[in-house]
Amino acid sequence: MPNPTPTLLLLLLLLLPCALSTAHSPAAATYSRSPSRQFYQTECLKVPISQFLGTLQSTLDIIKDVTSIISNFGGFLGGHRLSNAISDCLDLLDFTTDALSWSISASQNPKGKNNSTGDLSYDLKTWLSAAMVNPDTCIEGFEGTNTLLKSLVAGGLSQITSSIQELLPNIDGKTPSGDGGFPAWVQHEDRKLLAAINGVTPDVVVAKDGSGNFTAIMDAVAAAPEYSMKRFVIYVKGGVYNEYVEIKKKRWNIMMVGDGINRTIITGNRNFIDGWTTFRSATFAVSGRGFIARDMTFENSAGPAKHQAVAFRSDSDLSVYYRVEVRGYQDSLYTHTMRQFYRDCVIRGTVDFIFGNAAAVFQNCSILARKGLDNQKNTITAHGKKDPNQATGYSIQFCSIGADADLLPFANSSYTYLGRPWKNFSTTVVMQSYISAAVRPEGWLEWNGPMYLDTLYYGEYMNYGPGAAVGRRVRWPGFHLLNSSSEASNFTVAQFIEGNLWLPSTGVRYSAGFQQV
Repeated sequence: MPNPTPTLLLLLLLLLPCALSTAHSPAAATYSRSPSRQFYQTECLKVPISQFLGTLQSTLDIIKDVTSIISNFGGFLGGHRLSNAISDCLDLLDFTTDALSWSISASQNPKGKNNSTGDLSYDLKTWLSAAMVNPDTCIEGFEGTNTLLKSLVAGGLSQITSSIQELLPNIDGKTPSGDGGFPAWVQHEDRKLLAAINGVTPDVVVAKDGSGNFTAIMDAVAAAPEYSMKRFVIYVKGGVYNEYVEIKKKRWNIMMVGDGINRTIITGNRNFIDGWTTFRSATFAVSGRGFIARDMTFENSAGPAKHQAVAFRSDSDLSVYYRVEVRGYQDSLYTHTMRQFYRDCVIRGTVDFIFGNAAAVFQNCSILARKGLDNQKNTITAHGKKDPNQATGYSIQFCSIGADADLLPFANSSYTYLGRPWKNFSTTVVMQSYISAAVRPEGWLEWNGPMYLDTLYYGEYMNYGPGAAVGRRVRWPGFHLLNSSSEASNFTVAQFIEGNLWLPSTGVRYSAGFQQV
């Protein structure tokens, strides 16, 4: 083959640990030779490394070109909504660049900064799944704006998506499994810190009354180190914080602790009607890896008439949310991408109030539909899986699903559904959960007539309560009544988000299988 470019040589050198890390013995790797170099061919790829890298490199080149177009045109086009859409796209393309870079440099080196599970094929699938979501979110942000820039970049964004679609099927899709231990990247000191997490001393304190290090949460976030492999703990004292918080991609392993739900409240009211994109409307947004939040409330107070108004958005891989409340109306919780775990949380909203294309598990959560606009239907989930090879979906286990206090008097006249398919391979399973009579007997709602009903995957397993009866459930080809634990096991924490490999390090309780703890 021709001599590689310096960039390609660097990518090949970064990928070499990926090949070596797949197994612990030389027998697990095969070799391919070129006239100038020798490369390992890892078992996690079904194609030669050169082909894998070639697709990644061409995709990165396209991202660079599209980013340049958006940056150059941004200054010439006005309007608040368009300005937000441009900012979204630049961030989202940056996220995609990172995900592709992680995909080629990932290894199991515990001293490295690849905050991964140790299961290489699953990490690759997760990161590339996320990389595929971002171009779509970019395009969606142009809704309601001048179409000129959208038309200029649409082709390039489509190419990015297509390139990633080529990559995903070529990664070994074996089912993740865990061994119950800590991930290799968790340092011994971190393990001790996280095991005693209830008594941990915060690195910084935020307090409205001036009794801490900062009075604003964003000032505390700015004080956190970049790419840290050690937990940086921010304690936010009780109070109402009217600010918009964004934890950028460089801030890894931040833990934010409040004084409890409804005691530490972060609130805002950005919304679509007032010119914000859905992505940019979030009161609190996090993209830095390994984020943990506990004992606080995230709120968007815009109200049902303002349409899309996100309270909390996460692109944080291996992130955990423990005893937090997400409170809004339409689009309250935006699980945009990556692996996320919610435990003992309260989530409130109206339309599509848990949505996105992450791999997310909800355990022991209270999921409550609120009173929205007159004649408006409530849909709890709207999962956005676009490609069958994406490692994404929702698993709702040991939860309580019902009506919030404001909806209870209207529960018989305001219809509530477990979900509707935002994209064609929408994936959601509800199991071992209480479902109240507020949920319609059909259970699930169409997005637009018969669209996606044969390609989605919706499932229910061992639920109970007056709304759990399955006799009148929808009869779609993609709906499944799961009759055995073997069918449902793919959606447990241990397998769906490979929780046994990374959740122990967070100190948060979880159920790996079907036994509630």
